[in-house]
Parts: sequence; C-alpha cells; structure tokens
Amino acid sequence: METLHMIWSLFIDFIEFFILGGLVVVVMLFVHDKYVQRKHALLINYPVIGRMRYVFEALREPLRQYFAEETFYDSKDKVDWVYKAAKDVPNYQSFSVAQPFGGSRFVIKHATNVLNEDEVSDDTSVVFGKDREIPFISETPIIRSAMSDGALSPEAVRAFSIAGANTGLTVNIGEGSLTSNHLFTHKPDLDNANYLEVVKSTPWAEFIYKVGKTLFNGKVAVKWYRNTLLNKRTQNTYIYDTNSHVLFRVNWSANLEDFPKEVPNDIPNMIFQMSSGLYGVRDENGEFDELRYQKVMKFCRMTEIKIAQGAKQTGGKLAANKVTADIAYYRGVPEGENVFSPNRFPFADSTTHLLDFVERLQGLSKKPVGFKIVISDANAVEEMVQEMAKRKADGRSLPDFITIDSGEGGSATAPLELMESVGLTTNNALYVMDTLLKRHNIRDDVKIISSGKILTPDDAIITMSMGADAVGIARGFMMSGGCIRARMCSGFGSHVCPVGLATQDPKKRASYLVIKEGKEIGNYHKNLVKSMKVVLAVMGKESIKDLDKSLLTFKNANGEIYFDIDKYFHQKLHI
Repeated sequence: METLHMIWSLFIDFIEFFILGGLVVVVMLFVHDKYVQRKHALLINYPVIGRMRYVFEALREPLRQYFAEETFYDSKDKVDWVYKAAKDVPNYQSFSVAQPFGGSRFVIKHATNVLNEDEVSDDTSVVFGKDREIPFISETPIIRSAMSDGALSPEAVRAFSIAGANTGLTVNIGEGSLTSNHLFTHKPDLDNANYLEVVKSTPWAEFIYKVGKTLFNGKVAVKWYRNTLLNKRTQNTYIYDTNSHVLFRVNWSANLEDFPKEVPNDIPNMIFQMSSGLYGVRDENGEFDELRYQKVMKFCRMTEIKIAQGAKQTGGKLAANKVTADIAYYRGVPEGENVFSPNRFPFADSTTHLLDFVERLQGLSKKPVGFKIVISDANAVEEMVQEMAKRKADGRSLPDFITIDSGEGGSATAPLELMESVGLTTNNALYVMDTLLKRHNIRDDVKIISSGKILTPDDAIITMSMGADAVGIARGFMMSGGCIRARMCSGFGSHVCPVGLATQDPKKRASYLVIKEGKEIGNYHKNLVKSMKVVLAVMGKESIKDLDKSLLTFKNANGEIYFDIDKYFHQKLHI
C-alpha cells in the first residue's frame, strides 16, 4: 500500500508534465494523420479521432459474442451448454431458452411410454470395417473432427490426446500428420522401444529439472529439461515421459517389425487423415510412401482420405508463421513458408481411381478406410454409389465409411467465397447419402459419419436419427478446450488466438493449461454421451442403434408439420 501511495503522490506532483506530454503526443498524431500519412482518407479528414474506428473494428469480433445475439447457432444457450458441460456443472435451464428457436427445425418425437435412464443401454459403440482384418470399435458415436497439429498448438493437441485416452473419445488427427503430441499419453516400454528415438536423462538435467519444479512449476521444469538435453530447434518434437524421465519421438527410420504389433492402449483412438499434401506419409519427393503409411497405422485405428471439407473445398492452408521447425519436421515441408495443399487428392482423378486407392490402403493397413466429401449434387453422389455397388457385385472391397461435411462446416483458414456457398447443409446432405446407399443396397456395408454445426446432445441424436452412424464435432470440442470464438485462428491476420489454442506463438502457447483443458474436453465428451442417453429415454429407445427417421418430426418456417419426414425430403430434394 505504501508503494502505491508513493506512486500516486508522484503522479499528483507531476501531473502537469503528464498532461503536457499527452498533449504533445496528440499534436504529433494530428500532424502525422493530417499531413504525413497517405494510407487512410478517414484519418486525413478526422485526424486522431478517426483512429477510434480501427480500435472498435479490432474489438468488434472478440466482443461480439458477449453483447450480441447468437447468430451462428440456434441459440446462445447451445453455446452455454458446451461450456457448462466442459466444466462438468449442472446443465439445466431456468424459465425458457434465451433465444427461442424459430424458423424450420426438427422435433424429436416423445414416446408414449418413456424409459427410465437406467433402462438405456450403456453400449454406445460403433463398429467400422466389420469385414477388415482389424476392425475399429469406437467406444462412442462421437468423433472429434479433423484438426491438425499446426493449425492447433502442440499444447492443444496434447490436451485432446489426454481427453481421448481418458474418456474413449475418437480423435481425427487432421491432415497435418501423426505427431509426437498425439502420443503425449504414451508410456513406452524402454526395453522394447526400437520404434522410438529416446534421449535419456543425465544427472545435470535431473538437477535442472528439480530446480525448475521447486522454484516454478512442472511446465517450466520440463522446458528447462528439454533445453538441457536437446538444445535443438525441433526439441518440441520430443515428448517427456513422467515415469522414466526420458524424451522420445517416433523413429521413422526403424524397421516396420520394430513398431508395436497393436495400437498402444495408452494413447487415444485416432483416425489418420490423409490429405492431398500426403503429409506424414510422403517421401522426399512428396510421393506416397507405402512403408511410412504402414508405420503410421501402427498408432491409428483407421484412415480417412480428405477429398473435401465443408468450408474449404480447396486444399488445406497453413500460414507461414504456423510452419515452425517442428511442423516442418512432421509434415516434411520447408520451415517458415506457407503450406498450401493441392486442391485435388492425387489418387482421386476419378471415382474408380479413388476407390482403387481406398482398396490399396485397406490392403496395406488391414484396417478400415473411408473418405470425406461435401455433397452439392445428388446425381454426382448416385454415380459414385453406383460405382461402389458395381464393385460389390464384382467381389471388390468398398470404403468402410464415408464422412459427410456440411456446407456450414467451419475452418480456421478458408476462402470466404466458399464458406457458405458450396455444399448442402448437414441433414440435407445426410439424407441424400443415406437414401442413395439404401437404394443401391450397400448401406449395411458403408458407415456414415456426419458433421456440421453439431454442438449438443439433441443435435447428435437428430443427426443419427437422420441416418448417421457417428457424428463429427469440431467447434464444440474447440470451445470445450478453451476457445472463446475470437475468430483469430488462421495466422494470416495481425492477431493470434488469444488463449493459445490455435496458434504457434510461443507466448500464447505458454498460457495454455494442458492438463486442465484435457480434463474439460473429456467432460464435454462424457456429458454429451450421458445426455444423449437422457434424450433416448424420452424417445423410448434403449440404444443409439434404434434411431431412425421415423423418430423425427419436421416443422418448416411456415408452420407446416411433417410427421413423415420422408415426404418432406422427397418434396424438397426430388430424389
């Protein structure tokens, strides 16, 4: 208090000088804006005061969510549900929703004889690739949609890995390849670790670690420990094992026989996403490397080929300031340069070419393989499905799943002109795919994963009732992991993610609380599944496997009610 009183007294004694200094700064700004700068006409006409326009412009987006109505989702209450679920606090609403649902919407049918919650099955698993040598059983129908290490910070990837390992969440690793951060929870057996590059501790490193932990915290201690043992620009490609005190990363030069025979049970269930850039499975010339792919699949459960994304039908884009030495190492690309993937997947010149490549990957991995698309034309989908049906008749292999991303899909870096102008919305796209697969008698052979603006348990139930076997969620998991929707993810602007979630900025990353956020991401996943069972009980259904379109009613914007939603969609889509 005495220090503050002294500072205040000093300020009062010299207040004239502070005022004079302020006036000098204002006059200098006035002269600069009026007579020197020639970039902004506004500042020439309104020097100094015109700068407030740029201040408010910078504050508009970060503060919009706090003072304006929710415009992206049906209601701000849905967004609040995510944050409460992540905090694992009671998620009940008083009086009514803040923004009543308007316009057209699906309504879940209430059963005449509802079930008690303990009568709903705890089995929420989904089986992919039932005909593969190594099928994948996802513990729940919830999949964290594709988000890459690089687009996300290393710390955020580690948090998602914690949530996946602890709660059975299936994680799609995104197009940025498998990285050390995805193996954050791995506890290797050092006697059988030829598949790893291991850096063992030293007495000096142990001393430095203890000093850091005593004076500060574990995060600082590990940072000092890394600097002591590695002192390399790519030191963050190594993971610190708290049990053995070694640093490790995957040794991609090791023989395939040295890699684990089965996916280690201490890492999350992961879907490897292969993009047009072939990151993580490319050789020195950027060509597909079969052996590297087989090594990657020793850690992943199935493969998703990325043909298109809802908000980004172009190739993936990663800003140069996100392409650190670590990311360059993982992806096999130059450091500090923009990474723009080709628009077209190299093995998808035609449907036949794509399906042949799917079959090739199934043979290499012995695991499920599918692809991700955006639907905007039923005729194009039917042509693809017809080709798949023909292959089945010929005894050929089919994709084990198809992921459908909606035209409303989000992305940290996408051209505005594509964000809402290409692709059908979630339920329309899902209806087209489900209907056409059934029409050609291959629906039982191909699972459907659907994503796009799914946040809450009712969103997931409606999507699965529409025909999805599993749902992909991106933004909900981002929010559960600390995202405040500041819309500064891309890395191309002057600002970066303020919470350290979607940035490579070292200072912002340092603030991200990996363990805490990992727990909260897991809470969101657990509460999603738990509350889906609540909805199932009200619907009178014992299992997610009992969901179908007959359990939904549709109300359009004119108030017309369709108890048979097939009639609505046939009238609407004409398929």
